[in-house]
Amino acid sequence: MNKAIYCAIPLFLFACGMTGAATNLEVSESQRQALGIETQVAGSATTSNTRLPARVEVPPTQVRILAAPAPGLVEMLAVVPGETVRRGQVLARLKSPQVLELQRDVLQSSAQATLWRQNLKRDEQLFAEGLITESRLQGTRAAASQAFAQEAERSRGLQLAGGKPGKVGDSLALVATIDGVVLEQGAQLGQRVEAAMPIYRLASLSPLWLEIQVPQALATTLRTGTAVKVVNPPLQGKLVAIGRSVDPLSQSVVVRAEIRAGAAQLIPGQLLEVELDSQGGQGVQLPSSAVVRHAGGAWVFVASPSTNAFEPRQVTIVGQGGTSIKVTGIRPGEQVVVKGASGLKAMLGESGAP
Repeated sequence: MNKAIYCAIPLFLFACGMTGAATNLEVSESQRQALGIETQVAGSATTSNTRLPARVEVPPTQVRILAAPAPGLVEMLAVVPGETVRRGQVLARLKSPQVLELQRDVLQSSAQATLWRQNLKRDEQLFAEGLITESRLQGTRAAASQAFAQEAERSRGLQLAGGKPGKVGDSLALVATIDGVVLEQGAQLGQRVEAAMPIYRLASLSPLWLEIQVPQALATTLRTGTAVKVVNPPLQGKLVAIGRSVDPLSQSVVVRAEIRAGAAQLIPGQLLEVELDSQGGQGVQLPSSAVVRHAGGAWVFVASPSTNAFEPRQVTIVGQGGTSIKVTGIRPGEQVVVKGASGLKAMLGESGAP
């Protein structure tokens, strides 16, 4: 009985994936044919980079929204999407009755402030001559301060609405706040708009960002400053940000690259293909079918040169694109299973690492 238990222990450990070292799988010729196992010589990947899809984006700090400062009617639109504009250029005009009310309020508050300024000057002189009490001077100062504050408040309100103090009229000019390009137009000529409704969206288009969805395994090998190459048009950039969260569906990480030289050749929203020079070209290139997921890692099966055994070996993914994958942990020249790897994985059992 003890001898039987002793013999069963290795089998139990193998089935549970608890052996300390990787266990080679002995596969007969008939099993090999049934599983459809095919091998391929692993070659160097020193000249291969990872190609991934990317989308052109505008950095948020380079975008401005030109919105209606007050309710009104759009009476003039000077530009359309795609046009280049200069800072201070008038892009639209609105007719707004509310501006007339604000201008009236500013004129009234200015008149009151001027009156109290004169009263304060007079009472300060009378107090200095001993003709009025200090309490009267303090009352005049308080009333004058309130008038000054009201004048400043209403002047600021008129300024925020796009009006100018001292100039009466119901027309508001909307001007560009940056040098850039009109990306979107949010209102039409003759349309009535509410306060804060976007009229134009402007952006400075240099530099631009590339938003790239990178497989999680590859993202762990990237660093800011990694070289990025746009395939068409041929442009060079570098990574400036690497996401810290993984998309639960695609298991990918968003990374962003910055393109400065030649950014004018790109259009926001454009889809293109880029190459990431991850790990400086280290590793070997294999078909994606050669790599299987097991026990939280990536594994390949290396054929023994002298027997019918296959060694399960854990690898690190350093690049991925299309139907190929770049890994480290395999030496160039080794025979790697490229078809039938999933069948060998099933032989290992699904619990624990091999």
